[in-house]
Amino acid sequence: MSATLCNLNPINYQTTQIITSYYSVATLSSEGKRSPCCCIASRVYRSRLGDRHIKIRRQYCWSSNSRAQHSEATKQDDVPRETLIWRAIKLPIYSVALVPITVGSAAAYSLSGLFSARRYLVILASSILIITWLNLSNDVYDFDTGADVNKKESVVNLVGSRTGTLIAAYLLLVLGFMGLSWASLEAGSLRSILLLASAVICGYIYQCPPFRLSYQGLGEPLCFAAFGPFATTAFYLLQSSTRELPVSGTILCASVLAGFTTTLILFCSHFHQINEDIPVGKLSPLVRLGTNAGSEIVKVAVVALYALLFAFGLTRALPFSSVLLCALTLPVGNLVVRFVDENHEDKNKIFMAKYFCVRLHTIFGAALAAGLVVARMIPGRLVAVGH
Repeated sequence: MSATLCNLNPINYQTTQIITSYYSVATLSSEGKRSPCCCIASRVYRSRLGDRHIKIRRQYCWSSNSRAQHSEATKQDDVPRETLIWRAIKLPIYSVALVPITVGSAAAYSLSGLFSARRYLVILASSILIITWLNLSNDVYDFDTGADVNKKESVVNLVGSRTGTLIAAYLLLVLGFMGLSWASLEAGSLRSILLLASAVICGYIYQCPPFRLSYQGLGEPLCFAAFGPFATTAFYLLQSSTRELPVSGTILCASVLAGFTTTLILFCSHFHQINEDIPVGKLSPLVRLGTNAGSEIVKVAVVALYALLFAFGLTRALPFSSVLLCALTLPVGNLVVRFVDENHEDKNKIFMAKYFCVRLHTIFGAALAAGLVVARMIPGRLVAVGH
């Protein structure tokens, strides 16, 4: 007969209203040896959000596979410091600054023929500073909650100073917003700075206390609003000259597409972080839904992206040149879907999903912007932009 040993260890996370219970069961054979499935742990997480109760169950079975996972973790401990620094910089992620600026500026040129290279570069540099603030402050606040305790590429873990990282983050935010304010004053556009302030507020309440709405699974809507309608439209207005440009259907549709691809990057960044997010009460969409449902959502999102593109083309909100060039990025969209579908259960491989999304975001955004510029240069042969 086998004997079963059970332990109950409840943990109450009062600050996040998460109640976690651990039930560990170890089965021993009559000879006193562990069975192939030696330990099963069930974790039940309950969170009260308004009047809704959410229960998330995760079951783990440690058998012979645990040795392989432990071996993989040991390999990660040996990652060179140079590689960790490269990961901490997150250089590809800065495309989320480049694409909205380029698309917004291209839309302004398509409508009015206006383009200020100096202002474009100032806006780009300022936006990079603000994105750096987002990355650094996110590392600090995830360090505070324990979400990044095992994340060796966290800037806080690399430099060993939470306070220094936080001070640097907010200095960069101030410098970045000063640059955007200068560009707004030069363009004579009050609406642009209000839109950019709204985008920064979205970033703040996404990750910073006391809000931390990303822990409630609201990061994606905030990301879409910040990088789509708010930022892309603002960058369009910042190319104004003697008078502020009118907000057209073209820039609104282009901003929706830019926000859509940016949000897909954020969504796919959750796949490999589920095990770290659950214990600290971070209810990301992937924690709520699981990776199987998450991979299906990626499929739907990519299909929806191109469906919106063609719909905007049919209504002439976007020029034919933009629709045509963006349609050529379909293989990249298919690559994202296929990669997530094949690897969503492999934590080590799915880590790259967000970088596949960055590739789609960058190429799609470049195609969209190029199409807007071409429509201005050859207006007689291509469908004119909407107003």
